[in-house]
Amino acid sequence: MIHKDLLNAALGNEDADTVFFNAKVFSPYTCRWKKTSFAVKNGIVLGEGNYTGKCETDLEGSKVLPGLSDAHVHIESSLLTPREYGRLVLKKGTTTVFADPHEIANVAGVKGIKYMISESRNTPLDIFHTAPSCVPATNLDMGGASVTSSDLLTFSESENIAGLGEMMNYPGVLSGDDEVYKKLRIFDVVDGHCPLLSGKELNAYIMQGISSDHECTSAKEAGEKLEKGMYIMLREGSTEKNLKDLVSVVTPYNVSKCMFATDDRHADTLIRDGHIDDCIRKAISCGLKPELAYRMATLSPAERFGLTDRGALSPGRIADFCIIDDSDEFSVLETYKSGRQVKDTGYKEPETIDYKFKVPENIPLDIPQKTMAKAHIAGIIKGQILTENILKEIKPDEIPDFRNDILKCVVCDRYRGIKSGLGLVHGFKMKKGAIASSVSHDSHNIISVGAFDEDILASVNLLKKSGGGMSVYVDEKGFILPLECGGIMSYKSYDEVNEDITKLKEILKSTGCIKNPFMYLSFLSLTVIPEIRITERGVFDVSGFRDIPLFQAE
Repeated sequence: MIHKDLLNAALGNEDADTVFFNAKVFSPYTCRWKKTSFAVKNGIVLGEGNYTGKCETDLEGSKVLPGLSDAHVHIESSLLTPREYGRLVLKKGTTTVFADPHEIANVAGVKGIKYMISESRNTPLDIFHTAPSCVPATNLDMGGASVTSSDLLTFSESENIAGLGEMMNYPGVLSGDDEVYKKLRIFDVVDGHCPLLSGKELNAYIMQGISSDHECTSAKEAGEKLEKGMYIMLREGSTEKNLKDLVSVVTPYNVSKCMFATDDRHADTLIRDGHIDDCIRKAISCGLKPELAYRMATLSPAERFGLTDRGALSPGRIADFCIIDDSDEFSVLETYKSGRQVKDTGYKEPETIDYKFKVPENIPLDIPQKTMAKAHIAGIIKGQILTENILKEIKPDEIPDFRNDILKCVVCDRYRGIKSGLGLVHGFKMKKGAIASSVSHDSHNIISVGAFDEDILASVNLLKKSGGGMSVYVDEKGFILPLECGGIMSYKSYDEVNEDITKLKEILKSTGCIKNPFMYLSFLSLTVIPEIRITERGVFDVSGFRDIPLFQAE
């Protein structure tokens, strides 16, 4: 970036707007602290040293970090619109996020992407979008829309588009799919998504210019990808808790290739646990040197996306920073954006968006088998979005099987209202009632799991009445968190959304359900994460990349 207009101010011949003095500033270049002062004009850092300013602010020896960055997030997963999301995470020290709007794109296509870009202008938070590469996630999925390479071309020169979003369709990459390669050629920066990919297949994937991954679940997997030149995003979401297993791979030698990502965090998790500040705390608690964690949260994401205007409090960079406490517990006390302290301006109503919502009239829940046979059961894994394919002999008339924790799960096409798929799941521990949601990655069809058929149907009907949301039905009573924005976000304030989530959780206690069931539920239909999924077509085998019968063939 060139700032000729600030030349005289940088030379000390003009007053800065503000001089911050008596600060202990962290440099992500050296991973060291320095007691100094720094000057800001027009929201840009002039540098440190003996400057004069129209305003002088004594930071009283406080520790100052560059603004925090999230390297990969879906804002929609917070259940908040961009303005409310920004209002919340700015308080946590986050000043920049790199967001993939493929959730709303699966619902409303290009119109949905434009909605997120437009709403992102209504928050001081810098939201850089990546253009969704896989809408739908694969050529077998049917959501509310598709985004083609021609559509993506219209965004290639758009302001705040940081590159191509996560390339989940790794089968398309490895098979040489022409449409996939047209998308890969549009952007210089391409985010990856290749869980468990290794060896020659990983080589072939990387050599197409795909340079990052946020899906690592083991240090071994992350280590191989680092060695082959990928940027690794250590993810810590509401259910995708991978940080603890990955943090050991970070060293002073590769920290420039490592960064934090939240990917999917509900609003209540953001309020209770935090955002990137929470990732920092957890990384330090796992033994990572604090200065390496700070580097990962600041300069590393900026360098990954080729942004030279942020990530450090050095000359010519945006004056985004946060003041932290001086204790062993990392805590953000104040956030500054472009040299000005962030003030909460309160809730403001967002714009609305039109979308399709049609629930099938008939939802078949009868298991298509009369005698005992081995069924493919989707087993959820605690702290992961991976599933396991559990092959187990079942008696159809003995489902639900509470002793073995096997329940029915149904997915309904919510755009055309013509298809419903049935599967079996293990791991929800539900003894009564049902939950349903119109948040189900990535097509965002309706998904429900429950103890009994009547509970499942009742929970789905709650969504039908509201046009989408998250519902719970238990003891013949129902409650719903409406998600009127595409069926995946709320138009409410983050406090109101948090209240509704809290109420859902309170009601769910009586069912015996696991923690964060809605987030686990939302990933059960994601056909690009191993091992087995449930869609509106039925059971899907990710490894074989094909629909399979519920019962194993003899």
